[in-house]
Amino acid sequence: MKFSVKLSLVILAAYIVAALYGEVEYRLSCVNDTTAAYNIVDMASRDLPPSLDHWLGTDNLGRSVALRLVQGTRIAFLVGVLTSLIAIPLGVLLGLTGGYFGGKIDSFVVWLCATVSSMPGLLFILAIALVVGKGLAGVIAGIGLTTWVGTCRTIRAETMKHRNRAYVQAAKTLGYSHARIMFRHILPNVAHIALIQLSIRFPSAVSTEVFVSFLGIGVQGEPSWGVMINNARTRLWQGVWWEMAFTTLAIFVLVLVFNHLADALRDRFDPALRQER
Repeated sequence: MKFSVKLSLVILAAYIVAALYGEVEYRLSCVNDTTAAYNIVDMASRDLPPSLDHWLGTDNLGRSVALRLVQGTRIAFLVGVLTSLIAIPLGVLLGLTGGYFGGKIDSFVVWLCATVSSMPGLLFILAIALVVGKGLAGVIAGIGLTTWVGTCRTIRAETMKHRNRAYVQAAKTLGYSHARIMFRHILPNVAHIALIQLSIRFPSAVSTEVFVSFLGIGVQGEPSWGVMINNARTRLWQGVWWEMAFTTLAIFVLVLVFNHLADALRDRFDPALRQER
């Protein structure tokens, strides 16, 4: 387990470096108003297999698959991080509020969770993306505003366990405000759940963005992994396999890494598992 966690962290660090490199390259091309290297068309080099000149081959417009994969990593991390910054704080806030106060407030939180979770997730994301506008902002808003329910339910259940414990009752006796008890006393004791939820939500958000971009609703004019898969699928029958294969492999490895890290975090922080050990 320790070896797999260390290896997962090394692989994750490589993804982060690639995402940062892609962000720098993207920003420089925007500032200089030039065509980025990953978008340069070279019809003389179209559909070349992996070689020393093009490690991962080229696509149907002669663009480097390796450089476009790096940009796909940038977009994947933007989606994963920004959607988590929307969904996890929202879920934590609603879960803390409902679990702490109970009564009508908790009933409203439960009703809201049930309402959102009963809607078809993908259709809800597509609807929000279409309202906000096609592109990365719409996808981020759609995923962020529809994937907080799991975090909310978990935080709510844990908060209900803590609200009657001695340290919370002592804080109430001392006259502390509800906000201080919730955010200064209870939140630190349930924060590990948000960390575990982040490790679970991140690959889920990336996978959702890939599928939405595959449908043509996602990022426009940039090499998202979903866009690359959509572009590559029509050329598989021609024997052009490398763009599809390497893009799928990049998604698979990223999801696998986060699954390993989620298991490790659960083993580290779950009280029931600690008691078993």
